[in-house]
Amino acid sequence: MTDHRSPDARFRTSLLEENDGPATNPTENRTMGEIIAERFSRRAFLKCSLAVSAIAATVSPLALVAADDARAAEGSAFSFDELEAGIDDKHHVAPGYDADVLLRWGDPLFADSPEFDPARQSAEAQARQFGYNNDYVGYIGIDGSAEHGLLVVNHEYTNPHLMFPGIVKIVEKDGKKAAELTPLSKEQVDVEMAAHGGTIVEIRKEGGKWQVVRDGKLNRRITSNTEMALSGPVAGHDRVKTNADPSGTKVIGTFNNCAGGVTPWGTYVMAEENIHGYFSGELPEGHKEAANYKRLGIPEGAYEWGAHYDRFDLAKEPNEPNRFGWIVEVDVNDPTSTPRKRTAMGRFKHEGAESIVAKDGRVVFYLGDDERFEYVYKFVTAGRFDPDDRAANMNLLDDGTLHVAKFAADGTVEWLPIVFGQGPLTAENGFAGQADVLIETRRAADLLGATKMDRPEDIQPNRVNGKVYVMLTNNSKRKADQVDAANPRADNAFGHIIEISEDGGDFAGTRGKWEVLLKCGDPAVADVGATFSTATTANGWFGMPDNCAVDSAGRLWVATDGQGPKATGRTDGLWAVDTEGPARATSKLFFRVPIGAEMCGPLFAPDDQTAFVAVQHPGDGGEDWEAFGRPSYYEDPSTRWPDFKPDMPVRPAVVAITRQGGGKIAI
Repeated sequence: MTDHRSPDARFRTSLLEENDGPATNPTENRTMGEIIAERFSRRAFLKCSLAVSAIAATVSPLALVAADDARAAEGSAFSFDELEAGIDDKHHVAPGYDADVLLRWGDPLFADSPEFDPARQSAEAQARQFGYNNDYVGYIGIDGSAEHGLLVVNHEYTNPHLMFPGIVKIVEKDGKKAAELTPLSKEQVDVEMAAHGGTIVEIRKEGGKWQVVRDGKLNRRITSNTEMALSGPVAGHDRVKTNADPSGTKVIGTFNNCAGGVTPWGTYVMAEENIHGYFSGELPEGHKEAANYKRLGIPEGAYEWGAHYDRFDLAKEPNEPNRFGWIVEVDVNDPTSTPRKRTAMGRFKHEGAESIVAKDGRVVFYLGDDERFEYVYKFVTAGRFDPDDRAANMNLLDDGTLHVAKFAADGTVEWLPIVFGQGPLTAENGFAGQADVLIETRRAADLLGATKMDRPEDIQPNRVNGKVYVMLTNNSKRKADQVDAANPRADNAFGHIIEISEDGGDFAGTRGKWEVLLKCGDPAVADVGATFSTATTANGWFGMPDNCAVDSAGRLWVATDGQGPKATGRTDGLWAVDTEGPARATSKLFFRVPIGAEMCGPLFAPDDQTAFVAVQHPGDGGEDWEAFGRPSYYEDPSTRWPDFKPDMPVRPAVVAITRQGGGKIAI
């Protein structure tokens, strides 16, 4: 393992987010690229060729493009004037809209919270302040209000080189600037641990602008040190018992909380994603968890927590990693409640957990495993949602069936149940019961023959049109021999979006159909193979789809992760994407982030009059150092967004976007 303090390693926490591990899937299961290649080589290519040939016999190519542009412009569901793509140190929103910073790292959340002082950080202060690297944003209305409610926000990870002064040393190596990180003190690690987790905070819209209610009685911080309960089939199993918790039911903390969700009964769910970076040390020789941990890339050791706390050192607590990688549910109505890790929903690198109520009242959660060559899942509760009895819904997530997707070249998708005793999930393959199957969800999915995907991230069901949208960010590790000549997406740098239609509109069903909504990237570069409509402008195309949102009108909004000077020549942002009619696959840029940042969230208020977005890791150089021309760190960041004050570091923040003069977004 590379020493993350060496010049060659740059900043390990940045690379953990960008690279997401070593692609640990060892199976020969088919990749999505291979399936797309087969499908489009024998069906769609023929269909499109015949259609174009027939039209081209009587209409010139230029007339065809002009007609397509006109139809797409007329049929678009979005009315805003498009923003210009680019790169600078600020955020930008489409004309006619305001984008106001609502919550920044370190902002006080309680009446007695200290003001943020970056030169005098402490774990005690951070636990009473807004955390770092905001990712998922959710909203739960108070008494059903669209202008007064609880904002729930995940804090995925920390970037110590941007958080703490005095820990970066710039050195010259081969004529280039590089950086060394000094080891963090225990006090700094404690701040990091307090900056992870989540925030629940009351907000109110006054005079058209959102404000934080610092004395809100339901305000709460959840951190890496918050006590949690394991529930469901894995609770109490020998594989989750530790020296500190011989019962196997009580876990301390959550971390790397990426996307998430809000349940129909008004609880907040947090997804644990890249857990491998928090563990270090070596398992005892011959330990039974070795293969299980290898499949998840554990230990990666980007963080130094194991140097100060035994539970992150595999040599001292070999079972501890099995207590992470779950979906966490939080009752926001009780700030003293114990969050519960719902083990029935499987253990992997969860990107999120967006849900929808099926026709029969069962609740369906769509789940992505965010790593190259991993899988798409959904969880269907055994019980039914009762809209009139919140208490009756509070343990729905402890009983249900987890499924994994198998995509076929004929355009169908099958959801395979991940259930002990069914198919290969038996004692002969090393599973003694459902707890083992869930602890090793990835291996179970391997054995079922699930389809290897290109980094499945956010997955959103659409209540209006009945579709499901799967964001597949990219896969630079896919080799040419894994696709054929009909598919130019080997080394899939820009990702794509899959649209699923469940059979009969039944989200709880086990079969459906799929289409590629978009192959992303610059359509002006033929070799990229992007498939945006011809009405998409030079500002409207994007790559690396990550998070997404469906507003109450059923319109799709896509946030990106990984664009920048080196990859695309533009920053990440939020794009509006048409999914219906003649404008299908037309995209328009609505908001963009400052240099070095990722676009997270997004979330629309219930009345569609506010779009909340999370600007994560602004100023982080990552793999774009060469394009920046220098490292970016606390003392010399590439931006000082959002404060732009010399005594303030760059700070991740949540932004509230509203229409000038009021009204719905983009209508």
